[in-house]
Amino acid sequence: MTVTVLYFARFREQLGRDQDTLALEGVDTVMALRQHLAARGAAYADVFAGSGPVLAAVNEVMAHAGTPLRDGDVVAFFPMLTGG
Repeated sequence: MTVTVLYFARFREQLGRDQDTLALEGVDTVMALRQHLAARGAAYADVFAGSGPVLAAVNEVMAHAGTPLRDGDVVAFFPMLTGG
């Protein structure tokens, strides 16, 4: 399956990129994708394996850890935002 992963706000800055297109096997949920990304290296681990909250949307709909992924999905990750 192939998914497009979008990174927003400080995640984009930390990773130095705004998106990845990934061919995946055995990655079938948002949490499994986070774990896959965390294993890609230090910058990804800082974003996806850290203790801070990571929000996700699949095809522009807010998602949770167990949200299933399908071929062609667009998954967006962004930090919790606060206003002031």
